[in-house]
Amino acid sequence: AVEDLIATFGDDYPKGADYRRRLEALAARLDAAGESEAASLLDEFRTLQREALLANPLVSGRPILFVVRRQYRPDHHNTATMFQTGEINTSSFQGGGALKMVDLSTGAVRTLLELPEGVARDPEMSFDGRKVLFSMRRSIEDDYHICEISTRGEGLRQLTYGSGISDIDPVYLPGGDIVFTSTREPKYCMCNRHIMGNLFRAGPDGSHIHQIGHSTLHEGHPALMPDGRILYDRWEYVDRNFGDAQGVWTCLPDGTNHAILYGNNTRSPGAVLDARVISGEVFVATFSSCHDRPWGAIAIVDRGAGIDGKAPVLRTWPPSAIDLVMTGDYDRFQAVHPKYEDPYPLSDPRCGAAAGRYFLCSRQVRGEEMGIFLIDTFGNEILLHAEPPGCFDPMPAGPRARPGVIPDRTDLAAAEGTFYVYDVYDGTGMQDVPRGSVKRLRVVESPEKRFWTHTAWMGSGTQAPAMAWDDFNNKRILGSAPVDEDGSAHFTVPADRFVYFQLLDASGRMVQSMRSGTIARPGETTGCIGCHEDRHGAVPNSPRSAIGRPPSPLEPWYGPERLFSYTAEVQPVLDRHCVSCHDFGTEGGRKLLLCGDLTLSFNVSYMEIRKKGLVKVVGAGPAETLPPYSWGSHRSELARRFLLRLEKGEVDAESFDRIATWIDINAPYYPSYASSYPGNLHGRSPLSGAELARLSQLTGIDLTRQQDTPQVSFTRPELSPCLARIEDPESPARREALEIIRAGSSRLAATPREDMPGARLDGTEAERQAKYERLAREEAEARRALAGAQTAGGGS
Repeated sequence: AVEDLIATFGDDYPKGADYRRRLEALAARLDAAGESEAASLLDEFRTLQREALLANPLVSGRPILFVVRRQYRPDHHNTATMFQTGEINTSSFQGGGALKMVDLSTGAVRTLLELPEGVARDPEMSFDGRKVLFSMRRSIEDDYHICEISTRGEGLRQLTYGSGISDIDPVYLPGGDIVFTSTREPKYCMCNRHIMGNLFRAGPDGSHIHQIGHSTLHEGHPALMPDGRILYDRWEYVDRNFGDAQGVWTCLPDGTNHAILYGNNTRSPGAVLDARVISGEVFVATFSSCHDRPWGAIAIVDRGAGIDGKAPVLRTWPPSAIDLVMTGDYDRFQAVHPKYEDPYPLSDPRCGAAAGRYFLCSRQVRGEEMGIFLIDTFGNEILLHAEPPGCFDPMPAGPRARPGVIPDRTDLAAAEGTFYVYDVYDGTGMQDVPRGSVKRLRVVESPEKRFWTHTAWMGSGTQAPAMAWDDFNNKRILGSAPVDEDGSAHFTVPADRFVYFQLLDASGRMVQSMRSGTIARPGETTGCIGCHEDRHGAVPNSPRSAIGRPPSPLEPWYGPERLFSYTAEVQPVLDRHCVSCHDFGTEGGRKLLLCGDLTLSFNVSYMEIRKKGLVKVVGAGPAETLPPYSWGSHRSELARRFLLRLEKGEVDAESFDRIATWIDINAPYYPSYASSYPGNLHGRSPLSGAELARLSQLTGIDLTRQQDTPQVSFTRPELSPCLARIEDPESPARREALEIIRAGSSRLAATPREDMPGARLDGTEAERQAKYERLAREEAEARRALAGAQTAGGGS
């Protein structure tokens, strides 16, 4: 390390040659020392080593800005650090923090802002080095707001306001605006109950706050890249497992061109957080776990060597952590010790080849207390400063390079954006699909989760409330567009909707599906080379038929776009074509029930089809990209049987298409996360806990077990299978049991649940929806003002 500093900084590294000679001499003495002398020589060596490394011009010439606070309390996910007022984990907020600077040459610490009951977090230096942008919460009764203060601790200014809203992770943009993560579009993680955030942008004074990221879960820790783009970590899972879907993404400052950088199909680490670019496509980040605080190992990743897995990982701190990449599951990095976070690459114009060798970070010093460390690629880790309860977010205080301003490409008055696909046959596994097989491209929206329940259905994770057999997502089919013979497609989509694409064959069945999402901003034209492409290529410079003509409007799927409901879209097909032979009391019903009777959680046919494996869907599937035709209607027995009946003329084409489409969008059931019965079983049963316990006692069946929820029919209570367990049909026990079920049936008639027509929002859910709509109106007003400014200015 000392040789590197001498070579890099020369005269700017004072006494470099002297440090080298003294260290070499001490090392030689240490090698020859006896046991009694070795300990004192080793202490002397370490003291000199620290002095030599602290003379590094990257840290010796300017103070270090940092945050003092407690480590966030443990919660369910690494994103759960906001502890927002009115949310499930508000009580986990711990106040007592400060924003400080330390002068390493003297050890003097200066306090910019003291918050005895609050927290300052996520600081970012201005380009001129005179101001600090950060997030502040004054107490547990407050929420996080974006603030600014001078590096002298003067002129504290709050930029954003609002209660029940968290604004965190701010960064300056080169043009003066700021980007930050906010909960201003309230949404919850699909696999639990915690508030999530998206990227928002505002003027320098906090005005005109508008949303630029729309993934269904969380977008956090934005950082500015040298070319002016935004680097951020994103958590989203479309037909994916919740735990291994937190990668590093990029976008332009106006929210256009969201694209994966690394880790979208990497199962371990479960989260790649706090990324910052070193140079080119090389970045440093925290490798963390899904179920942990936002700490773990620190890693250097060369995206040029791949966008997933272990090959791009150049090194880690601690070194042993590199062996955890792609081993185990999404929580494997919980095993790292000591824990690190907040990596900050050190560089300045003198660095040259030294860029990417020296970093500041937070690292455990004892228990959960974190200290500020200088680490390097030569294996040195030097504690620079520590004070209780802990030190976080270290970065040099002073001027830094300002990237060029990237002009906005949006037209905020537009309602649509445009997508193109250059060649759907270009991508992982698509080379095995015969050209001409793909006829259309379906666009499906994965909507956000606006509501949650304390009770849950456990299917590949926590569904609160129950949504499907083994997946979290609800779906909305927006329509489909043609794919030309050369594999190209060009189509419009509603702007700012989180969507994914599916390739369809001539029969309307899925060939391949995205299991991630994307958006088009208003007026944006964006696209890709192919489906599951390697993302290192450029669009070939040759004409494609679809791209050479105006974009196609989406062709609707049997009417206007709507949330997909199994009972509305699929059950009527089964009623027409199957139930006469597959109902209670029929010969076919003894093998397979396809009636639509509502049960404690879903309906009879849905449970029967899923329990008996008649559809092959991915559920909350693996991180890896799956090959074409590996799941969906092409691999499902139910679709095969309907196809045979279609060929015989026994069912119509629309009926077959509804069955196939339902399977291909991963067999969802409920259209909404809203719940009419949030306190009851799975958030769906009309029976109270006491009623369910009594019914279980009367029938001898534990009806809280998921596999036994079809034992109750609220549609035809007298046909409920659980009643057959009571031998005497005239017994008081059977009459009482039947009355309990009938009470549930009456309750559903008065208060329909979400798989029935007429479901409505009440109580807490109505309040959440009202808040969502109020914030949406405020955002729309800001966007209209910006659109007016765009028009008046003749463009962006």
